[in-house]
Amino acid sequence: MKNRLIAFLLAFSLLLGLTTSVSAQTYSFELPREVVHVYWNSDGTSAIDYRFTFKNSLSADAIDFVDVGLPNGNYDVSSITADVEGSPVEVTSDYQGEGDYGVAVSLGKKSIAPGETGTVHVYIPRLGQVLYPDDNDEAYASAVFFPTWFGSQYVSGTTDLTVTFHLPPGVQPEEPRYHQASGAAAPIPALDANGRVTYTWRNPQANGYTPYTFGASFPAKYVPEDAIVRVTFWDILIGGIAIVVEAVAAVFPFCMFAVLFFGLPIYATINERKRKLQYISPKIAIEGHGIKRGLTAVEAAILLETPLDKVMTMILFGVIKKGAAQVISREPLKLQALNPSPAPELRAYEKQFLEAVLDETSTRRKLLKNMTVALVRSVTEKMKGFSRKETVAYYQSINQKAWQQIEAADTPEVKSQMYEEALEWTMLDKDYDDRSRRVLSGPIFAPTWWGRYDPVYVGRTGGSLPSLGGGTPPSGGGGQVSLPGADMAASIMLGTQSFAQKVMGGVENFTGGITNVTNPVPVSTSSGRSGGGGGGGGCACACACAGCACACAGGGR
Repeated sequence: MKNRLIAFLLAFSLLLGLTTSVSAQTYSFELPREVVHVYWNSDGTSAIDYRFTFKNSLSADAIDFVDVGLPNGNYDVSSITADVEGSPVEVTSDYQGEGDYGVAVSLGKKSIAPGETGTVHVYIPRLGQVLYPDDNDEAYASAVFFPTWFGSQYVSGTTDLTVTFHLPPGVQPEEPRYHQASGAAAPIPALDANGRVTYTWRNPQANGYTPYTFGASFPAKYVPEDAIVRVTFWDILIGGIAIVVEAVAAVFPFCMFAVLFFGLPIYATINERKRKLQYISPKIAIEGHGIKRGLTAVEAAILLETPLDKVMTMILFGVIKKGAAQVISREPLKLQALNPSPAPELRAYEKQFLEAVLDETSTRRKLLKNMTVALVRSVTEKMKGFSRKETVAYYQSINQKAWQQIEAADTPEVKSQMYEEALEWTMLDKDYDDRSRRVLSGPIFAPTWWGRYDPVYVGRTGGSLPSLGGGTPPSGGGGQVSLPGADMAASIMLGTQSFAQKVMGGVENFTGGITNVTNPVPVSTSSGRSGGGGGGGGCACACACAGCACACAGGGR
């Protein structure tokens, strides 16, 4: 009984002492100045150099710990160093801030006493997995950095914040691009002592509790390819599964199997594919006044977000009809420029298209992408001040009227003429394949330019090449060659599919590349969660975009 009483008294005394110690800790400070240098190295890693100037409050306890959060676990704690006013202090893995990764800086005898000011210097020499592909240019790497922030319940006042990026060795001054910073105006470019390009942001009116974002992109050729973290569909899916598991596991344990193995993959796949095909930015949907008339059929197709393989076929028909080129081979697709061209002046996108398709090197797809991006941006610009809803309805009505006129034609000659004149407009129809087969059920006369599109046929008088059906195509009035309308429609669709696979590399992948430029996924904004004690607050660094390589920091004790 006596032993139990002694044990109880000891336990109670220990608990009382612990409670008194914890409750007595009060942290309140200002962060007058913070200077950060981020070195993006040639091996794809980064090095971070922090200098925090703390001004401790008179009524607070000493600042004895500073917790520095990190975005991932690709670092070596033993290599990280710290000092206070030049005197070395200990760095440990005893990180107690928010987030999964970070280090604790133990100030020890160099703790900052109440009312005093001290500068804490922390250097992380190597942090891996910090570069991502640039969302707007696949040839560039994206480097995004979130400096440390602290809980608003601990830090007050303003902070003179300076962040300097040192880009990899070899990057030329005209090559990099800075991102719009959340914590400062445009950066000042310069060269450091080693000749590396630098971007320096400064915000003298910042604070120590707001997560600010800084970023830049530079050619990926300056770092190893495997140093760039590429987020795949499965990464996103696994991340989504983890979130769902955490949220509903306790409530719906018996539904988890169906959700995880059937629902989520299907839902994510559908939405991902749908997102890739939406290459018009939502900002074009801001309602203006009236209809934007005068768009070409190709521009109207862009506005209606017509599949890009069909848009490419429409442009192909345009340059062929104008006599600027002819197809000399369908498998693989090869074009021959007609020089001097008898065609009228080509539009800008037709010139770019012709330049791309005539280029049979590996740069063809990139040239097509550049042409398409320029076309989408041109349509977006033309739509400023006009109603997208009304304009879409207007061009859909043109499509319907074109089909109605073709259907109402009472002779093959008239039907053929109307179809030739309205060919590109009819292709705006989402159901073009089936509708063209239904409407063009009988024979029609091939357009005079048809031989320049399909080498199997001859579009002018005197032709004797075999038809799609294997026989000799009969001649119609005026020396034109007639053929089954359904076969002509099928030839167009097969040509469209072949173009998509052989030249574009697949509609979805090609369109996804366009969407990344013209309608990119919005960059998520990370926010800090408050933490307790020691040197300060918390870090919730959650990069959800492909262009994010966040390096954030936080504290807590």
